[in-house]
Amino acid sequence: MTIALDPSDTTPAPSSSPEEGFWVPEAAPEETGASDAAAHEEAGEPDAAAHEETGGPEDGEPAAGAPEDVEEVAVDPADHDPVVVRDAEDFGVYARTGGWTFALKVARSVRPGGQPAEGTAARKVSARAFAALAGCSPERVMRYYKAWDMAADDGLVPQFEVLEPGADIELPDADVWLSYYASRSSASSVRGQAISAAAEAEGIRPTKALEVAENPTALRAAILADPGTAEAARGALLDRMKEDPALQTELARAIARTDDLKKAVASEAKVADRIGYVRQIVENGQIRTPAGQTVDAPAEVRAEAERHLSLIDELDDSEEAGEWAGEAYESVKGLVAKAVEEDPALRVQERRTRFYSSLQKATKVFEELTLDEVMEEEIYEEDMLQRLEALQEAIGSCITALRRAAPTTS
Repeated sequence: MTIALDPSDTTPAPSSSPEEGFWVPEAAPEETGASDAAAHEEAGEPDAAAHEETGGPEDGEPAAGAPEDVEEVAVDPADHDPVVVRDAEDFGVYARTGGWTFALKVARSVRPGGQPAEGTAARKVSARAFAALAGCSPERVMRYYKAWDMAADDGLVPQFEVLEPGADIELPDADVWLSYYASRSSASSVRGQAISAAAEAEGIRPTKALEVAENPTALRAAILADPGTAEAARGALLDRMKEDPALQTELARAIARTDDLKKAVASEAKVADRIGYVRQIVENGQIRTPAGQTVDAPAEVRAEAERHLSLIDELDDSEEAGEWAGEAYESVKGLVAKAVEEDPALRVQERRTRFYSSLQKATKVFEELTLDEVMEEEIYEEDMLQRLEALQEAIGSCITALRRAAPTTS
């Protein structure tokens, strides 16, 4: 569509221009709207553009609480106050074109510093002068300028050089605007670019993610107050920890320093170990006996493990798996013990393995006794000698038993 602009847009300004030799446009009603919007943004208040970026009702959809079906009525502008008619027309223009409406004003009137004032550009002003007239910051003006520049590179709008002050052109749709406009200065930083890229990968507007990143206190409040937000934050932290060792260490340290969290982690670790015990029987077809042997799982044990594991895997994320894991572990463990006892060869090997394990532990403990200290310092107690003598007697009995059990050689 073509935008009708007030003739004052093309009227030369008096010589009291902020920059000598540059033409400065007067503030037409549309310019006043842009100035108001800019002032709101600089004050931290939402304006029309900010509302569009942060997610208002889509074009053609009724706002919350508004009737869904509104009958179209033929209206004659001559029957209404001209000021109201102008506001309605401006609203319609913005509803269809969004930020392109203001970007055009910048594109046809601004000549950034350093560019020669030749030909058409001689009538244009600097971004600083335009911002002063609009009552906003030069940075805001340049964000509109850069958005137009990127769109021009894509062939969506004309280049600045062919636009004269007051020129009208057909503008792109409003929903395309957010693809080019970065409403926050942080979007141009390395951090902002990373946030924007992540937002696009998630299928959301970068401006929404940048707004959250610039206000951590608001994010904290949302997490504390809303379980859904807390769940989203938890998932995001877990995903980030996979590639952020420093965050892993920081969270582990925080958990270790909090007693309730330590208990919760220990409990969940126990549940995970039990589920892992059952799962490895199903996936590997092997069992680990109480003495630590790894052998092929009997069919009965494997079938029972599969039954319990299917029940656990069907649980919703909101359901606690602790009770199910405990039941599965005890049931499968009992079948494993039964299978060991019913297999003579496996039973003998199990007891041999258990005996060796106990012997190795006892040997290690005895080897760690520092006998030199007994001679150097007065640490002797009568009870120590009695315990060692009892141990010596037990070892002698064990040796005798093993010799009796040793096979005779002919």
